[in-house]
Amino acid sequence: MKMIKTLCAIGVVAASVSTTSVMAKVSAEEAAKLGGVLTPVGAEKAGNADGSIPEWTGGLKEAPAGYVAGKPYIDPFASDKVLYTISKDNMAQYADKLSEGQKRMLTKYSTYKMPVFQTRRSISYPEKITDFAKHNALNAEMIDGGNGLSNVKGVVPFPIPAKPLEIVWNHIMRNRGGHFNRTSVQVTPTESGDYAPVKFYEEFSRRYELKDFAKNTDKNVFFYFKQMVTSPARLAGNVLLAHETIDQVREPRRAWVYNAGQRRVRRAPQVGYDGPGTASDGLRTADNFDAFNGAPDRYKWTLEGKQELFVPYNSYALDDKALKYKDVVRAGHINQDHTRYELHRVWKVTGTLKDGQRHIYSKRTFYVDEDSWAILVADHYDGRGELWRNYEAHNKFFYDVGSPFTTIESIHDLLSSRYIAMGLANEEPIRYNFKKVFKSKDFTPAALRRSGKR
Repeated sequence: MKMIKTLCAIGVVAASVSTTSVMAKVSAEEAAKLGGVLTPVGAEKAGNADGSIPEWTGGLKEAPAGYVAGKPYIDPFASDKVLYTISKDNMAQYADKLSEGQKRMLTKYSTYKMPVFQTRRSISYPEKITDFAKHNALNAEMIDGGNGLSNVKGVVPFPIPAKPLEIVWNHIMRNRGGHFNRTSVQVTPTESGDYAPVKFYEEFSRRYELKDFAKNTDKNVFFYFKQMVTSPARLAGNVLLAHETIDQVREPRRAWVYNAGQRRVRRAPQVGYDGPGTASDGLRTADNFDAFNGAPDRYKWTLEGKQELFVPYNSYALDDKALKYKDVVRAGHINQDHTRYELHRVWKVTGTLKDGQRHIYSKRTFYVDEDSWAILVADHYDGRGELWRNYEAHNKFFYDVGSPFTTIESIHDLLSSRYIAMGLANEEPIRYNFKKVFKSKDFTPAALRRSGKR
């Protein structure tokens, strides 16, 4: 696979490196590239040689005409036409721009295809995100062998990364809109395509976005997350609460669950690493949620460079309220007729399980979008070193709040011929409510008990 070995605009050498030492901040001269040859968060501003990836010119800075706040999002690229479609028959022509998991999906399923559209670098950055990136470039460092951070403000701790773990941290601490609540559906179809939807209500807030942030003393917490199952009835009322710590080796993630049947709140140390995902039928791990979350300490991380890859992007059509869940869920994979792929530059980072550590994934390869710092594609390998699962994050830019985030996350199990799709909201009134503001008390064990009453 052809890699971009020399990144002139960034001055980063892409190579396998150790992550055991303290990581240094960049010089003022390097930081000055942000907003110059680099975007405000560190992506290459220039397009590629043949123009298939355009120059970043500021992204979407305002909503399309006709959009009403609180109503379904209007697709700003609805008039775009499919340029070409990648299938099993022509995939060899595009092999250097596909992940191993994508290739396997194309060969495994005759119905799987990847419709490719014009690349739209739609992501823009609110002023506070730009300010965070500037501060972090000059001040942020990794500590405790890369398991924690110091001197970080807000999001994007390493806009000019030089080490693989810095890129992983950029994903973990990327912009997600600050705070929101949402209702969504998760499905785990059988091999024949039958499924029973599980509905979730979730609340999220970064610590510094809390209304009472000045009084909050949880300095090692990056964000708070609460998730409640609302249907089916047999699962309804079960609630998960997580305080996502920055250094999870020094202070493990704080997690609690409320069991509606027992009416008890309990600590949940299994919510992490390869613990089972909620109602996932064994098709994802706890750290599969949002592509990757939690402590990175069980893996040795290597940076394999930057490359061009076909990734899900600007997935407004997949989120269309005119669709029903049955229009999206299919046997083997989601309905690819509603997907959109674009060619973007990504960082390729591989985590290999360290000797003496345990995880069901012996290796995981992440493809991290340069404009959003989100993992958009990931390949996972089993204990034998065989390709096992392919992950894709179908995302869009929420232009009213200046943040990219997922619509549907899908994890395809290439061995069992099943998959899990998380975040479906076609039949819900609205996907995210970014106006909801929280206080610290909203994310306490007591709040967990109140949420679980039914």
